[in-house]
Amino acid sequence: PQLLSDFVCAVLLCAAVVQTKPTLRKERVHHEPELSRQAHEDNKSFQYDHEAFLGKEEAKTFDQLTPEESKDRLGKIVDRIDSDADGYITTAELKAWIKRVQKRYVYENVDNKISWDEYKQCSIKVLHSYYKTCTNPEEFEDATDQFSFKKMLPRDERRFKSADLNGDLAADREEFTAFLHPEEFEHMKDIVVLETLEDIDKNGDGHVDEDEYIADMFAHEDGGPEPDWVKTEREQFSDFRDLNKDGKMDQDEIRHWIMPQDYDHAQAEARHLVYESDQDKDQMLTKEEILENWNMFVGSQATNYGEDLTRNHDEL
Repeated sequence: PQLLSDFVCAVLLCAAVVQTKPTLRKERVHHEPELSRQAHEDNKSFQYDHEAFLGKEEAKTFDQLTPEESKDRLGKIVDRIDSDADGYITTAELKAWIKRVQKRYVYENVDNKISWDEYKQCSIKVLHSYYKTCTNPEEFEDATDQFSFKKMLPRDERRFKSADLNGDLAADREEFTAFLHPEEFEHMKDIVVLETLEDIDKNGDGHVDEDEYIADMFAHEDGGPEPDWVKTEREQFSDFRDLNKDGKMDQDEIRHWIMPQDYDHAQAEARHLVYESDQDKDQMLTKEEILENWNMFVGSQATNYGEDLTRNHDEL
């Protein structure tokens, strides 16, 4: 296939550079990005539900619609959520929809597929000339002190091949999204763990000891006493990170640290929406029940907390 244009190449590469460079300190632990930031408020405000059901940007778009337009578009969404077309929306179907919405990180410049060779040539061709327009130069330089771009391409190739489920060395939209956001895809989580280990394991023994764990989040430059929060992190390492108490973290312990499985936000939100809208208490929703309680799922101008937006969005 014909090589991507310089502009598209730069867009894809800038996005990938941000995602594939080592995770900076204090950003190791992965949470669901939009659903974990705030707790449910009372039923006087449904903004949390709107953002969970639609995604943050699309929720703002709905805030600009009239109630009639909002309900009309919601009806079309309900038809898409009803995956088995039986006329009922189950908690599982709602959960699947919410997870799909929260993973909507598709880059519109990827029209069909991008091959590994195309991506690699993009990297070589435009990396140094475009990086300053893609990220903060100071942050970029700080990151490259720890991670040379000679190591980036082999690491990218390993991640690209893991995302390439059909093995054709070309990433479609879903596969390229998995490449850019591996922490959100189950089949990519081993790669996230391995990359985290490689970032922190400075002595190359295949484990993360307490000093390496602390060094990843605190640079002891002045020789003075450690702050209290660092002492707390040392206790966290001993009590909760090093599960087998051998003085270091292996890959299983790193996975437990950076990908906690403590709470399924999508499941909780789906149950909440069903509970609040299920008029006949059969634990399923009909389109009529959803439209009757439409303002919990989507907003409109009548909700009074929309913003003045000029950006157009395609209909979901």
